[in-house]
Formats: sequence, structure tokens, C-alpha cells
Amino acid sequence: TSLREARLRQGLDFPELEQATKIRGKYLRALEDEQFEMLPAQTYVKGFLRNYAEYLGLDGQLYVDEFSSRYVVGEDEAPAQPRRSTVGTRGPRVQSRVVLSTLLGIALVTALVIVAWTRGDPAKQQIAGLGQTVSTTPAVHPRTRRIPFARLLVTASGGSTWIQVHLGTATGPIEYQGTLQLGQSRLFAGRRLWVDVRSPSALTAKLNGKPVRFPAGGSQLFVVTARGGVRVAPGA
Repeated sequence: TSLREARLRQGLDFPELEQATKIRGKYLRALEDEQFEMLPAQTYVKGFLRNYAEYLGLDGQLYVDEFSSRYVVGEDEAPAQPRRSTVGTRGPRVQSRVVLSTLLGIALVTALVIVAWTRGDPAKQQIAGLGQTVSTTPAVHPRTRRIPFARLLVTASGGSTWIQVHLGTATGPIEYQGTLQLGQSRLFAGRRLWVDVRSPSALTAKLNGKPVRFPAGGSQLFVVTARGGVRVAPGA
């Protein structure tokens, strides 16, 4: 229900959310109603939960953790149990076959190494896999740095004003263009927003749930990011 409350509080509807999140509207409604059986698999549920919650300005990981604690019952571990019981019933015969196969493999590799070594020049020839340092330290994959989204909620609380929002750059795709009437609100989301406002003083705004202010002045162009806040665009 907290997803539904956040959506209603921001005045958003499913068609608009479907276009912004690329998640079908019926799946978004299923997430709000906890009808997870309507989604294809648990992997989709977790991904959709995270993306939908973060788009609404919420902590997506909290929703994934809550779903895992309440609905995930360990399907990934279940298929492994019959295999262990099957191995136990076969007894020493299976173990003997495994040991024999291992010994044959070792003997074959040893023979190939000897043949390759005797046919070539030991001083110049290097057998693949020999002389190479094998690191026992597990590879550490650096975590990809994600640029946080800026979710800007603007409200025409001081009067009507014309507004235009571009995504990415000052000439990027137009997210919105029109006049906000007194009392109307709009939510914009992107890693970098370029906002052209005719009367900045007529707007009140929240950036990722926190109140922010447009710098005072006349009609100006602003740059909005999650980390940098609302700033006057260079050269504006």
C-alpha cells in the first residue's frame, strides 16, 4: 500500500508510469496489490519492485528485502536435495567410477605433457598452463558506479507559469512543455534535467523528496541533478 500511497501523493497514473518505467501497467498494479503470481518469475518481481519504488522516490532495496523475507521460500535449493539422496543410494560403485575417471584423466594429461615436451625445444617451448602463476585470490569485480536519478516534483503554488523540461542536455528530448496552472504538480525524473521556467518564483519544488528552491530571478534555465540540486545553467 505504500507504493500506492506514494503514487497517489504525486498525482501519477499507470499510463504515465508505464511509459516512464517501461513496466506494463498491469504489473505495476499487481505490485501495489501484492498479486505477485501475475508476474512471470521472482526475478522479475524483485527487479520491478526496485525500479518502481525508486521511481517514486522510495528505497527500492527495502521493498526487495521485504518481498524476499515474506515470499521467497528457497526454490533454488530444493532441486539439489534429490541429487544428494541419489548419490547416497548408489554407494561405493559410483565413488569408484569417479576415482577411476579422475585417475585416467590425470594419466592422459601427463602423457600429453611428456609428448609435447620431448618433441619440442624445452628452452623455447612453453606448454599451455605450465609456468603460469595461478592466483588463488578471487577476482574482485569493481562495482559499477550508478549515477543517481533526480526526481523533481514541481507545484505551481504561487501562480501559473510556463515550463519546459529537457532530459540529459539543454537540447535533449523534451520531457514536458506547457503551462502549469495554479495548484497543478508535475513529476520529472532523469539523471540530469534542464528546466526552463518563465516565473521561477511561482514554483515550489521537491528533489528526491526534499524541498528545494529555484534561484531568484526572471525567466531562467536551470540544471537539476540528484547531487548538485537546482543550479542556474551555465551561460543562462
